[in-house]
Amino acid sequence: MSTTSYWLAEPTESLPRNALPGPPDVAVVGGGITGCSCALALAEAGLRVRLFEAREIAGGASGRNGGFALRGGSAPYPVLVDSIGRERTRELWRWTERALAELAELAGDAFRPTGSFRLAADEEERDELEAEFRALRADGFEADWHDELPVPLGDYPAALFHPPDGVLQPAAVVRRLARKAAEAGVEIREHTTVTSPADTGAETLVVATDGYPSGLLGQLEGLIVPTRGQVIATEPAPELYFEVPHYGRHGFDYWHQRQDGRVVAGGFRDVSLQDEFTADERTTPVVQAALEGFVNAFFGRELRVEYRWAGIFGMVFDFLPVVGEVPDQEGVWTAGGYSGHGNVLGFACGKLVARAILGDRDPLLDLFEPARLLG
Repeated sequence: MSTTSYWLAEPTESLPRNALPGPPDVAVVGGGITGCSCALALAEAGLRVRLFEAREIAGGASGRNGGFALRGGSAPYPVLVDSIGRERTRELWRWTERALAELAELAGDAFRPTGSFRLAADEEERDELEAEFRALRADGFEADWHDELPVPLGDYPAALFHPPDGVLQPAAVVRRLARKAAEAGVEIREHTTVTSPADTGAETLVVATDGYPSGLLGQLEGLIVPTRGQVIATEPAPELYFEVPHYGRHGFDYWHQRQDGRVVAGGFRDVSLQDEFTADERTTPVVQAALEGFVNAFFGRELRVEYRWAGIFGMVFDFLPVVGEVPDQEGVWTAGGYSGHGNVLGFACGKLVARAILGDRDPLLDLFEPARLLG
């Protein structure tokens, strides 16, 4: 059994290597979906960009998640409406739908358009999901309601189906993005840790490490709360029950099957919740046992676990991304805080922060302003 992420175990080709003569215009710290998206957008606009990654491209959360590509964000649609208003919520969701479509096109065969199920674990959650379904339809979003679910989902009373969603091989997508960035002139320095903005030689710095502590965010450090997500991947199973990604129990459980029948399942943070607010990337026996038991219960037998891994994502109290200039840190920008929904939001926010640096400030940045975390 491997403790490497299933996604990172896939063989990969070396990236083109560039060496910028002299200091860059912009330095990007973090070689995940956000950092690569930002670096590509800046390079395509003509800036000299150097990207730093402490491990390898996609080595952090971008290569250690469950492989879901979802519109929206971590908060349910009605919760966002109560928080930021109906018009801003509708604008935000449309923006994520556009980003999802663009990401799918870039990903090619590393993305499968499947839709996604959000499952009600009990009658209370059923009522919440039905209210979300009605709100989405009222605002013109495509959504379907299911009162009957196929075996082996008999314990779930209903589900909300999101047609635009899909699954992806997240590490492969980020590597493709990094390759495009390198071909656009970005210098990529893997296995290089940045401890100070001065280390980069750039006047403008983008910190794109999400939940992984960087030491570069001044007063914001730690306010994007490091949170551990644990995942398993089993041996291939002949029964294909879950080609569509599934979320259950308000997102505490999530799983799907690859086309070869392998089950990728994550979640169950709530069996040891306080222990999972950490930047420690290790798996733990209690969460791993819960994941195994959950998968085996569906199939009625034990499936061999072939991969176990953990990744760190950034949790934010209001479930909105954190994108913009870092308070009291001149020339330092950040993009992160996706609360577990970073595959699409990370891609979109990388482009968003790049546009802002280029002088094109999207109104969405009013919602994502980093200073709000300071109270």
